[in-house]
Amino acid sequence: MSIYRLKNVLSPRSVALVGASPRRASVGRAILGNIRKAKFPGDFGLVNPRYAEIDGVPTVGSLDKLPFVPELVVITAPATAIAGIIDEAGRMGAAGALIVTAGLGHGAGSLADAAQRAAHKYGMRLIGPNCLGVMMPGGNLDASFAANMPRSGNLALISQSGAIATGMVDWAAQRAVGFSGIISIGDQLDVDIADLLDYFAMDGKTRAILLYVEAIKDASKFMSAARAAARIKPVVVVKSGRMEQGAKAAATHTGALAGSDAVYDAAFRRAGILRVSDLRELFDCAETLGRLESPPGKRLAILTNGGGIGVLAVDRLADLGGISAAISPETIQELDAVLPPTWSGSNPVDIVGDAGPERYAAALELLLADASNDAVLVMNVQTAIASADDIAATVTAVVGKYREKHGRSAKPVLAVWVGAHQTIGDLLSGAGIPNYPTEDDAVRGFMHLVKHREVVTALAQVPPAMPGEFAPNSEVARGIVASALADDRRWLDPIEVRRLLEAYDIAMVPTYAAADAEQAVAYASEIFAQGATVVLKIMSRDIVHKSDVGGVVLNLTSPEGVRDAAAAILSRARALRPEARIAGVIVQAMAVRLKARELILGFADDPTFGTVIVFGRGGIAVEIINDKALALPPLDLQLARDLIERTRVSRLLGAYRDVPAVKPDAVAMVLVKLAQMAADIPEIRELDINPLLADEAGALAVDARVVVGTAERKFKGSGPGNFAVRAYPSQWQRHIEVKDGWRIFVRPIRPEDEPLIHEFLRHVTSHDLRLRFFAPMKEFSHEFIARLTQLDYARAMAFVAVDESTDEVVGVVRVHSDSIYESGEYAILLRSDLKGRGLGWALMQLIIEYARSEGLKVIAGDVLQENTVMLGMCRDLGFEVKADPHEHGICNVKLKLRI
Repeated sequence: MSIYRLKNVLSPRSVALVGASPRRASVGRAILGNIRKAKFPGDFGLVNPRYAEIDGVPTVGSLDKLPFVPELVVITAPATAIAGIIDEAGRMGAAGALIVTAGLGHGAGSLADAAQRAAHKYGMRLIGPNCLGVMMPGGNLDASFAANMPRSGNLALISQSGAIATGMVDWAAQRAVGFSGIISIGDQLDVDIADLLDYFAMDGKTRAILLYVEAIKDASKFMSAARAAARIKPVVVVKSGRMEQGAKAAATHTGALAGSDAVYDAAFRRAGILRVSDLRELFDCAETLGRLESPPGKRLAILTNGGGIGVLAVDRLADLGGISAAISPETIQELDAVLPPTWSGSNPVDIVGDAGPERYAAALELLLADASNDAVLVMNVQTAIASADDIAATVTAVVGKYREKHGRSAKPVLAVWVGAHQTIGDLLSGAGIPNYPTEDDAVRGFMHLVKHREVVTALAQVPPAMPGEFAPNSEVARGIVASALADDRRWLDPIEVRRLLEAYDIAMVPTYAAADAEQAVAYASEIFAQGATVVLKIMSRDIVHKSDVGGVVLNLTSPEGVRDAAAAILSRARALRPEARIAGVIVQAMAVRLKARELILGFADDPTFGTVIVFGRGGIAVEIINDKALALPPLDLQLARDLIERTRVSRLLGAYRDVPAVKPDAVAMVLVKLAQMAADIPEIRELDINPLLADEAGALAVDARVVVGTAERKFKGSGPGNFAVRAYPSQWQRHIEVKDGWRIFVRPIRPEDEPLIHEFLRHVTSHDLRLRFFAPMKEFSHEFIARLTQLDYARAMAFVAVDESTDEVVGVVRVHSDSIYESGEYAILLRSDLKGRGLGWALMQLIIEYARSEGLKVIAGDVLQENTVMLGMCRDLGFEVKADPHEHGICNVKLKLRI
């Protein structure tokens, strides 16, 4: 697993610092000072052969001279010494190392490579190199050279920048915000963002995870971890380099988007991560998510003593997609009774500029009790009439009593005290009320909560591996692409494009390839006979954008017109592009749909995230209009609809004036089909349909371009190697029969299985639960079950066994691969009253088969020695069984898989 030994590294019982120096302003001395100042409670030792002591702390010459085995080794030694230090630590049994030192280089033969190989030999985890360090306030560990240690709290920060991490610490100190951990990951030689997402997702002390990202190394692993974490708790990211990656020059419009920052936007959206634009918004998001639960809706009630600021808040709320809450008639009557007649009478609830603590308390209590809103924003503009400090104290008291009564179901309360002294901010923060300098910041904070709830809901949707609405002829399509590749061609010709789209049931206008003007006339005559007009286009592999050379002529109505137009097109193309290979002209029926919308659809290969799907407004001005949205496949209809709705052109797909609405889901279905095509034929590197005409009759492709090339597997494991997100692996669904004709349906687990798993666990005895989880298990939280049911189907897979006669879950088996896809850790659990009927054997065979198909080399697990039934099954299946050398009472079981 990617969290293997991370607990030992981030919450170690013992620490050694190698390379500390008495030299002023040295990194090692700063880290020594921070470890001592944080009062690390475990064993601690200094290693430096050049000094007998540093700052009063005795040193030893090497790690093996310590009187204990350090779980974590912090290294600030010179780069050339690091591989040897790690090897020595690994031999002793250290769990991991934090390499603060920079300058280890990259790639094969580098000092970093030597360090990594040394660590891998002993199963050690590495953080860094070239990093600020690790701060874990709850464990009194500050192994960093930051100026300050944050207070303990419930936010985790994972940062690719040490400077950003220290900035967050300074901000947190001003706002009384605490952290469960701050990790500067540096060069990510081993432990990366995904590993730490896995760790903090399961950390009970962490309520929300903040990320500062510069670039993602392993997109599939990142998406897997991010999606899993975001289902459990909020994950917020700020990414630098928005403008650095501008669109590249490419053959197709979709290809031009590959590598752009917009792809990161699409990836974060698909992962369920909230992206913010800058550090200020990240701080504000942390302020909100670190203190409040997400509300069930987006109706915000606003309580203020200043009408103007209240109106500004409502305007910003509308801009961001929130709803200004209505006030129930009953609550209005109650407000009338406690407020002056001049109060606003609606939301925002303006209680007038002379409002004091009592008026605030009365109005706030009524708004908190009103079911017509989902959250309350309290704002105060300071006046000489009423004390802002007294009002803040009263508000905190009211909110405190309300939360005591309602617990986790309490509504979020946010605050803005305009121009307030720091003491008011401290008072509100101390009471767990997030507070902001402006109404804009506060409304954004509320909408962060709303968006988190929405993304969690969206993440529960799992696209199927193959949409059920159509059955593409993928073999024909593969043959078309293979033929082009065999001819060493990069582009499909227009006839091949039409046949490719037809194989995926995507309608395209009748299209013919003519070598010269006379052949063009012959094809055009067939179109005229059907009562249609003709379009001619230049046909050349070297002229991608046909209109650039005057290579398109519309509305031809006669053979003579076709002959003249074909000659003119060919002549212009040869004059303007003499180097181009010109094969003739394309002859198409003129698609006359007066009220159709012109759209662009396609996909391309992104260097980081693999295949990305694009949708937007089409036509020749597609770059100028720039109305496009991107998504990572696979897609189902709902995901395709969401993609469409993120564009401005989506508003034109409905009916308006005398224009009928586009046929429902006609465009969304084309997107689903394109996503399936990208999965089936990774040799298609770029594809554009521009324009796709959409109206009440459906969708029709007018022009399309397809770039082909050798397929590249970007991501490990089974499934499309060009998809960073796995589809639901429906191919692993199967019916099995075990002893006495017991019929079982086995399928990959789904997020919506949570109630079934809860019911299943009710039928497992406490003894069996202890054998499975190695600890007594009395209650199973939503977060715990979500972690079991909401998988990415990449690193983690679980199968549920369902009794076909009762539709009840009777067993679960799972495997979680390590971060490098070499070994997987398995676990199995059966209903206690149904054991001994052959189900466990069948599920173990299934998980072994699955692991082998994923390319794993080893499947392993830990089994309590008292679990003799499981140990016997493992031996029968060929597992090697050995006593754990470190943990008494546990056996390590391991099966080498033959691929």
